[in-house]
Amino acid sequence: MLLSIGLGAAWILAAWFSLLESREEIDQLFDAQLAQSAQVLLGTTRHELHERIEHANDEMPASHEYEQKLAFQIWDKSDLLMRSAAAPATALAANKAGYSNTIVSGEPWRVLTKWDVHGEFMIQVAEPITGRELLARHITLKMLLPMLIALPVLALLIWFGVGAGLQPLKRLKQEVKQRTANRLEPLAMAGVPEEVAPLAQALNDLFVRLQQAFDGERRFTADAAHELRTPLAALKIQAQVALRSNDETERQLALENLLRGVDRATRLVTQLLTLARVDPETAAIDFKPIELHSLAASVMAGLEPLAHAKKIEMTLEDNHHLPCKVMGDDAQLALLLRNLLDNAIRYTPAGGRVSVAVKNAGGIALEIRDTGPGIAENEREQVQQRFYRITSSGEEGSGLGLSIVRRIAELHGAKLILSDNDVGQGLLARVVWPLG
Repeated sequence: MLLSIGLGAAWILAAWFSLLESREEIDQLFDAQLAQSAQVLLGTTRHELHERIEHANDEMPASHEYEQKLAFQIWDKSDLLMRSAAAPATALAANKAGYSNTIVSGEPWRVLTKWDVHGEFMIQVAEPITGRELLARHITLKMLLPMLIALPVLALLIWFGVGAGLQPLKRLKQEVKQRTANRLEPLAMAGVPEEVAPLAQALNDLFVRLQQAFDGERRFTADAAHELRTPLAALKIQAQVALRSNDETERQLALENLLRGVDRATRLVTQLLTLARVDPETAAIDFKPIELHSLAASVMAGLEPLAHAKKIEMTLEDNHHLPCKVMGDDAQLALLLRNLLDNAIRYTPAGGRVSVAVKNAGGIALEIRDTGPGIAENEREQVQQRFYRITSSGEEGSGLGLSIVRRIAELHGAKLILSDNDVGQGLLARVVWPLG
């Protein structure tokens, strides 16, 4: 429908411009004829012209459909020497040489005023403008009539052609519309037209990403339910012990265990929610320049009481003169550093050391070193997965800390690298932003 309306509007516009162009060309043609007639009349002697006027009949019927009725006047200064029968007794126009328009007997006429070479005689030749307009409309109609006849046919062809061309798209729409939320298998590409193939392929790519996201969410939900089941069961047992025990000491011990269990469950839920928020597929963050040295100092100040309680020396290398800015979200990067420092403090024995360094050489790197037991090389990839814990560490945890760090690093275009401490015993955790 829109194409048909557009074609109709284009035809009307073309007709209008064709009429204007035809009118301009016809004006030029008839003006040239007026000039030629004036030149011929001026070149005729007065006697010959007088004889022609007396004996000729300028009101002869037209011999051609486009023949124009011509009127003229010849003036000697202010005296009218002669005129045609169609010309009035008064001057057709002013005595200024050139073309002009006038009204004769209520009709618009085109007038050419011309002087002879000696400036003695002035001739004014005129013809009706109505004939020009009729001729312009006639030529325009003759030219555009075939297109006007073909326009409905063309509109029908476009209607059926576009309809047929959209059939594969309609079938594709129907197939997608009939799918349920759990049907994410790729669309069949067989028989899909070349024009629709990119759309179908884009939908298939979307289905693959959605399937991966749903699978990840299902795994996350299942893992979270499994991890929460154990601490909740332990909480229930401790509450039952406290209710049934008649021994005040035993009841007090059960309540203390219950509080510790609540703390562990709270930490686990908090980390689960954090992990969901920093998922690279769903996080939407407005990044801004973050100065890592200042961020590290702020996070370390918040964890100082935890390090002080274990008599752990926590230091920040003084290289603040180096520009170490990255594009990111300060809250997310603070969480990344807090998790790395929390792990380092918890796994480092009392009296140990934890150091933080921000470097800018071949890319920006955030480095955390500790003097703890470290992580075996064959487990360094596994500890970055959800809920993986090193059973021999002796520390309680949810197995989510390094998974959160890895997610935040990926979200910021960085990479988490775990290795042995290069200045002694322990672990070196590096978050590296590559150049560019």
